[in-house]
Amino acid sequence: MNFEPHGSLSRPLHRLPSGSPQPRRFGGEDGRSPVLLIFAASAVIAAGLAVTAWWMHTRITRPLVRPPLDAEARAYLQQIVVADARMSAAETPLGGSITYLDARVINQGSRTVREIDLRLDFMDLVGQMVLRRTVRPVTSETAPLGPGESRSLHVTFDHMPAEWNQAPPVSTPTYVSF
Repeated sequence: MNFEPHGSLSRPLHRLPSGSPQPRRFGGEDGRSPVLLIFAASAVIAAGLAVTAWWMHTRITRPLVRPPLDAEARAYLQQIVVADARMSAAETPLGGSITYLDARVINQGSRTVREIDLRLDFMDLVGQMVLRRTVRPVTSETAPLGPGESRSLHVTFDHMPAEWNQAPPVSTPTYVSF
């Protein structure tokens, strides 16, 4: 006697009506899991973002090595003037403060300038330097500064030394290129 218990795995438990869509298989016809594909795509995107972040960080933080100035560029530094320098401060939402320098950089010479570096020296009450920063108000990524033109300079400082005398810095042009 051929006896098959009820619920045997050798026959389907229920039948779908004819014309009904068949249930989807988890792995697809080729055996690939969509979860594995999603994981692989996420890993590729994460790796791309990590490489991009690393590249941007190294681009921003690497020191800029400038070629030595020739005699003409050294003489032209006197034509770069910083005017209307003002210091201000603002409170942050977390209770700290940010200090700002607002000024104008003026090209008083007869040449168009493509790059300018300014050294900012902040002093204490007895005239000793307590903070030095270099800023680049004109770079290869900004518009050049033509003869007689000026450009706004806005620099933020997250932390200023307690000894700072609250005055605008001594601004010295240190590099210029044409």
